[in-house]
Amino acid sequence: MGMSPTRRTRIGLSGALLALCLAVAPARAQNDTEPIVLEGKCLVVCDSDPATDAGSSAGASLGISVRSGNSKIAFSVIRSTNHEPSEMSNRTMVIYFDQILVNVGNSFDTERSMFVAPRRAIYSFSFHVVKVYNRQTIQVSLMLNGWPIISAFAGDQDVTREAASNGVLLLMERGDRAFLKLERGNLMGGWKYSTFSGFLVFSL
Repeated sequence: MGMSPTRRTRIGLSGALLALCLAVAPARAQNDTEPIVLEGKCLVVCDSDPATDAGSSAGASLGISVRSGNSKIAFSVIRSTNHEPSEMSNRTMVIYFDQILVNVGNSFDTERSMFVAPRRAIYSFSFHVVKVYNRQTIQVSLMLNGWPIISAFAGDQDVTREAASNGVLLLMERGDRAFLKLERGNLMGGWKYSTFSGFLVFSL
């Protein structure tokens, strides 16, 4: 008995799909230790828009997140002069920086001298605040949304320059703010050569 063209076409398509499934099923991870088995699911990879990652449900349902090149975030700022700016007041005690070396992603707000997280992620921060010709002990804290996370101290009275330094990894939500605050002592005479740096480690 002959087979109709329509049935032959259906059988051909089924055979092709079966061959495709068998071809992709035994795929292995990069370290070649455990197999990755695709069981009847379609894997769709998209170049997501970082600005809308947080509201995207499609990627979350698949458990897949592919970042574009625009997700690179890094900053590094310094203090290039000992002149104390008017913004450095007893009210805010925020430590200001006047020269930007790196601001990839434009997430460091130069006017407020603070980093604003563009997305939920793990970020790395480090700081190095120098007190110049000042015999007082200073305490510098890295603040997250106004709360101190880590602190560093400098109080040697026998040196003309000394630095308070520290570093940390932080989980930040989109819109969170990180900045440096002088919580003890003063920086009379300025804080030339001080630095504040950070970068995105990986998104969540």
